[in-house]
Amino acid sequence: MGYIGNKGSISVSMSIYQTNFCFICTHLTSGERDIDIVKRNADVDEIYKRTRFNSLSNAAVPRSIKDHKKVQDLDMWLIIWLGDLNYRFNLIKPGVAFDGSTEGALNFPPTYKYEPNSDKYYGEDPRVERRTPAWCDLYFHMGRGCGN
Repeated sequence: MGYIGNKGSISVSMSIYQTNFCFICTHLTSGERDIDIVKRNADVDEIYKRTRFNSLSNAAVPRSIKDHKKVQDLDMWLIIWLGDLNYRFNLIKPGVAFDGSTEGALNFPPTYKYEPNSDKYYGEDPRVERRTPAWCDLYFHMGRGCGN
């Protein structure tokens, strides 16, 4: 996102036949405090504002993430946000990050901070502060005509 640190995103836009696809792979700030949520929302907003796509041809293609939703002459478009989003989808408020998105099904227990293949919390040291278990790598999607 143009800042010092280890968070950011990479985006790809493509058109296959009559469908526009936009993939945004993102690593966002973690944390459960209100300020962490504000920072994540600001980062997502910054990604929306600063991401631009260039065309290798003269084809009329979306130039930004939000432009994918504005293409009226196509029957189908799909935007997929994926990666270490550090969001809980049920906490996302309308009009904020990922508004209008759907989360993929989570039909398994959280994986973050657990020993692999067990229900034992990683590093069962009582001196270490426990973070809330979570599903780390998620995807949200929105689209039209793609059988969401």
